Amino acid sequence: MTVDREQLIDLITRKVLEELGAESRPAGAPPASAAGAVAAPGPAPADAHDPETCDRCRSFGVCAVRSPAETRALADAGASRVVATVGYCPASDGLASLIDHTLLKPDATREQIETLCREAAQYCFASVCVNPNWMPLCRELLRGTGVKVCTVIGFPSGAHAPDVKAYEARRAVEQGAEEVDMVINIGALKSKDYALVEQDIRGVVQAVGKDTVVKVILETSLLTRDEKIMGSSLAKAAGADFVKTSTGFASGGATVEDVRLMRETVGPDIGVKASGGIRSKEDVEAMVEAGATRIGASAGVKIVRGDAAEAKAY
Repeated sequence: MTVDREQLIDLITRKVLEELGAESRPAGAPPASAAGAVAAPGPAPADAHDPETCDRCRSFGVCAVRSPAETRALADAGASRVVATVGYCPASDGLASLIDHTLLKPDATREQIETLCREAAQYCFASVCVNPNWMPLCRELLRGTGVKVCTVIGFPSGAHAPDVKAYEARRAVEQGAEEVDMVINIGALKSKDYALVEQDIRGVVQAVGKDTVVKVILETSLLTRDEKIMGSSLAKAAGADFVKTSTGFASGGATVEDVRLMRETVGPDIGVKASGGIRSKEDVEAMVEAGATRIGASAGVKIVRGDAAEAKAY
């Protein structure tokens, strides 16, 4: 029996809604076969998903009920293949899943942030990384997409009092941040005031709680080799989840050598994020080879498409 595209999408939608705890399939609707092939659908239920009234469909052109998590649920339920519309990523498993899609310019507009979120949902980036004032908007636009919302703390100088950074981080989480990238107290590190550096980081880690990822930005272009090692070690000791190379606003960005040194210092237990000046697929691959597990880039779309991109401060 031939199943047309719209019928198959209706079936997929119903199966996903069942996985999410929606009402059961109407009586008589056929299940997936034992071999995993999707059977022909029965009549659509009265409460079937309607793209005309779904805010996420209108915003992104794809429906959140066909996001990566729901697709995996379909596979677990026995489906061997899923049909999707243009721009939909069935899983966040490729190059894009390493990238924090970033826009930190002080003059960024609401329209630009909305575009950033649309692109992140379309390409299945790990997160969007934006300034704290955009948290509520990004949380709403990305709800149900699988893309996390990340913001920056003590940005870009890091020269904030520890309690101010802790408050800023806690407030960001209240507004929807799932990850925070904090700038280390660079002056304290260079002054060898290691207790203050550790206190600064630990305060943010404790303020956001165990469910929020904390990345510590060292600003490697301003540090000596020994300072990079000490900063990475202090971040790990303070309970951070990642060490990160750069803000993108200093004199230099990520280098393969710095990423390799940071990975050697922290070992395999926490992440290393390379950011600043990364503008091509080859740049990303080199950073990953050196030990990076996350990439910060404002040129994420061009990178995953394989297009040439200009280096940008972000």
